[in-house]
Amino acid sequence: MSLSHTAAEYMLSDALLPDPSSSRAKGLRLELPSDRLLKFVTVGLPLFLVSLAFAREFSAGSQISCFSPTNFTGKQSAYTDTACWDSLIHHGFDAEGHAITKSLWALKVFPYSLLVVAVLMYLPYLLWRYAAAPALHCDLLFIIDELDKSYNRSVRLVQHMKKVQQASAEPEQFWEEYERARRERYFEFPLLERYLTCKQHAHALVFIYILRNLLLLLFLAATCLYLVFLHLNIFFQDEFSCSIKTGLLQAEPHIPLLIPCKLVFFSVFQIISLSIGSVYVLLIPVVIYNALQLCQWDKGLLSVYEMLPAFDLLSRRMLTCPLNDLNIILLFLRANISELTSFSRLNAVSALREATANKEDIDTVIDFMTLLAGLETTKPKHQ
Repeated sequence: MSLSHTAAEYMLSDALLPDPSSSRAKGLRLELPSDRLLKFVTVGLPLFLVSLAFAREFSAGSQISCFSPTNFTGKQSAYTDTACWDSLIHHGFDAEGHAITKSLWALKVFPYSLLVVAVLMYLPYLLWRYAAAPALHCDLLFIIDELDKSYNRSVRLVQHMKKVQQASAEPEQFWEEYERARRERYFEFPLLERYLTCKQHAHALVFIYILRNLLLLLFLAATCLYLVFLHLNIFFQDEFSCSIKTGLLQAEPHIPLLIPCKLVFFSVFQIISLSIGSVYVLLIPVVIYNALQLCQWDKGLLSVYEMLPAFDLLSRRMLTCPLNDLNIILLFLRANISELTSFSRLNAVSALREATANKEDIDTVIDFMTLLAGLETTKPKHQ
């Protein structure tokens, strides 16, 4: 066997992919990078800020300061602070002089409401994790494995073609047989292509993904509206008039009717609410963008695999409306591109093909890869 033939055989042997390791199943990403960022920010931000609020509450002590009369003892002043903090009701008068009351309890439960917000923001992730991630994991594992196997089958087929062409006494007869085999689609391995075609008619994953984004969008909007309500009704009132003239103290003449009080933590809650509200408003377009990704196909990955004879989903124009499970799978294949070893190999062959100006002068193994893919039907030159 000549040196060139031996070199071509070794090049094809090196082109084969190794058997996938068991770590592939563990390394698959079942969340898109943007979704992972949204989960980290929407859940982590309120938890972080509420921890700061609780830390300040424990370190600063009393969250309220009331201006008790001068004749009050220390115990009476402490009782006044405790009673006003427990009630958190502002007593005032309207324009006509009628007594009115306004509850400020939303300030007391504000840190706990942030915990509820964090739990709500985590619910869409739980929905995706338990309703869609197991099926998506199986789909990705099968498709990635089949794409790599299709690549290996194509390389082995090229190896066989190389040996047959070298041993053929009549090169023209070999190329006629090759072209007839391509016309009759003998080179195809239709399992993967049919599986992906079936995924175009499934909508379970895309429904759950859209529902996840809608829930997240709903919770973001509800949180922003809640914070706006707090600012318009409560967060502009750091001082209020408290009444302790109730119960056994109602008949005491030395106790004033109203005692002015000031909320010590008021500015901290304002900063926390403004921070969360501004960040959540900025995240709303991100959620909308994630949902709009489903309105167009990611054809870059599929177009590279068009080089394989077992895969012509694009060339046969089988892609229909993008709102189906196949489009979701393509997005996650792009996110797991590091697990798809054959993609980089085919990308390299594609770059070599595009960089070659005169394909008729190629007499290397690239000729057979391009011929096998049907990219060029020009026969390699013969010595």
